Amino acid sequence: MLKLYGHAVESRLLLGTALYPSPAIMADAVRAARCDIATVSLRRESGTARAGQDFWGFIRDLGIRVLPNTAGCHTVKEAVTTAQMAREVFGTPWVKLEVISDADTLQPDVFGLVEAARILTGDGFQVFPYCTEDLGVAERLVEAGCEVLMPWGAPIGSARGLNNVYGLRSLRAHFPDIPLIVDAGLGVPSHAAAAMELGYDAVLLNTAVAKAGDPVKMADAFARAVEAGRLAFEADPLEPRDMAAPSTPVLGKAFLE
Repeated sequence: MLKLYGHAVESRLLLGTALYPSPAIMADAVRAARCDIATVSLRRESGTARAGQDFWGFIRDLGIRVLPNTAGCHTVKEAVTTAQMAREVFGTPWVKLEVISDADTLQPDVFGLVEAARILTGDGFQVFPYCTEDLGVAERLVEAGCEVLMPWGAPIGSARGLNNVYGLRSLRAHFPDIPLIVDAGLGVPSHAAAAMELGYDAVLLNTAVAKAGDPVKMADAFARAVEAGRLAFEADPLEPRDMAAPSTPVLGKAFLE
């Protein structure tokens, strides 16, 4: 069973809660995904109106663990402040840490990410960093106290799948004992299955489900794909080869004259 910071997780699919047509459809998709963890972004609220409290209460009613994130943060200070606010709102030390460097690709600012991770782990947070597949950056994040890494598959919302399979495979081999979660860029269930077949521990996605024509069906499809991919990895799949190999033995074949 997968453990994240000592917390046992049955489902290897993590789902985001943004962009859905309605809160009711979001809730149905979360249930169809059969996930144990949902990510929620925090925005600053009015001190008097308490805007957004109904939505946070709605999330809590789903009965799953919340992983707050610092989506949209472009500086270390902004990410750290947002994480601290999220801890107060949701009562959890968990935080999906995002520090974005580029508005077009939403690529992580790896320098700011490492700095923010070091600050937050020192403050008692359990950090899930949204990062690239760069081995050097991953090493720095682990040194900063991160016990989980979340490399992107492709830019957020791009639906391109796994852009750098070699890099992701290398990261898996380099960190065999650290939970690795592919986060961002998956578009269809086969992308999720491919990530799991590489030996990744889980996948996190949002847009592919929330913006589908039928988010509930798509959530169910991703849940099945994640399970299939994990089973395939555990089954030790056949390695690719350049030449054909007959599936029917030649030995004992009848020869006609």
